[in-house]
Amino acid sequence: MPETYVVHLGNSKELMEIAENNVAKRVLCEHVRESLGVRNEDILFAIINSVSRGKGQDLFLRSFYQSLQLIKERKLQVPSIHAVIVGSDMNAQTKFETELRNFVVENKIQDQVHFINKTLTVAPYLASIDVLVQNSQARGECFGRITIEAMAFQLPVLGTAAGGTTEIVVNGSTGLLHHVGKEGVTPLANNIVKLATNVERRLTMGKRGYQRVKERFLEHHMSQRIASVLKEVLKKKADAEKNHSFS
Repeated sequence: MPETYVVHLGNSKELMEIAENNVAKRVLCEHVRESLGVRNEDILFAIINSVSRGKGQDLFLRSFYQSLQLIKERKLQVPSIHAVIVGSDMNAQTKFETELRNFVVENKIQDQVHFINKTLTVAPYLASIDVLVQNSQARGECFGRITIEAMAFQLPVLGTAAGGTTEIVVNGSTGLLHHVGKEGVTPLANNIVKLATNVERRLTMGKRGYQRVKERFLEHHMSQRIASVLKEVLKKKADAEKNHSFS
């Protein structure tokens, strides 16, 4: 088997400039929240991914609905919480997205669930939400660029304990992890409630995530790692050729 090398992606300089510009973030936040009809104090949990069963929007909505029930049952005093699904495409009229929208209507949570068309421009949404949900199923994300982008915006991440997410999110420090599949629905609901009811925890996790990005997940980290891998591969090739010439 050939040797495998892992090179993590890194956030671009352009994205980091927006993430570190409080004025730009405030303007973007105000614009998006106004368009959604939500207040500044409302808490937004968002999935930013193409809408498909593998990305777990259906399970996220079940968790979100369950979290609303938990808040009501426990009589918790929290601002209104909302679920935002960025990556919608009703033009495609997929059966899966129809299922998602039917679930929202059947459970009468239309005022707290927002579908946004798919876009390559994610900064406005990262600037306007409070928590990113990375709910990819099966083996999870290979890496998950949106996760490190969210962490650059000082957002805590609620993610599945699978794939690349486990290499990015430090459970209990920069976010909270839950199981994939149906068995992850209730744990994710509980994690939504935990972060909805504890602003200090959200802020602390967000700051730790930002620091982790600065230490590991910038473009220059990726460039350095690629250079290191190439250097190592070339050295091994040269050594092999040298040994072959002596044999």
